[in-house]
Amino acid sequence: MAIVVEHDKRKHEILEKALEVFIEEGYEDVTFQKIAERCGITRTTLYIYFKNKREIFLWSIKQLTYGIEQELNEIVANENQTSEECLRAMLSTIVDVCEENKSLFSVLLTYLLSLQKSGDEPGKRVRRRVVRLQHMLSTVMIRGIKEGEFKKVNVKSANEMFYGLIQSAIFRLSVLDEKTIDDIRDTLNQAVDGILTEK
Repeated sequence: MAIVVEHDKRKHEILEKALEVFIEEGYEDVTFQKIAERCGITRTTLYIYFKNKREIFLWSIKQLTYGIEQELNEIVANENQTSEECLRAMLSTIVDVCEENKSLFSVLLTYLLSLQKSGDEPGKRVRRRVVRLQHMLSTVMIRGIKEGEFKKVNVKSANEMFYGLIQSAIFRLSVLDEKTIDDIRDTLNQAVDGILTEK
């Protein structure tokens, strides 16, 4: 059992360090050798854990999104918050993560464009990574509607609105190189105001 734990711990450390390399160098310029050097291991040892650079990159993204999902799950599970507070906290957390990982989103964009050029469907991959996020947003909105906090809105459309604003934030940070997206925060809060019932 200890070997499995050590293996998982080492894999986790490799993914964290590899993500740093991807952010610093960009997806195209990262090599297996650069990742191995950053981790203080040989390429041969790195092959024990991963087949190639792409697999490392995808696992790094998966590890990051898993951490975000855990944080959002805690917000959703907090019974001391109203649905409105929960939705605002979720959206704020997501925007915080976007700002903190601005460089990563630039690397991710390059990766998705390379997938598109090779004939792959990047949209399908992105949808797989965000489906749980959208489900959590829907859960909170449905709960808010049932509790009378939110208007009886079309949850799917409201979800698309929030998700579109989050995508806009990512685009503005990673492509337009904006330093802050406080106006997106304001817009998200205004969108939440728009679904609240009159008190």
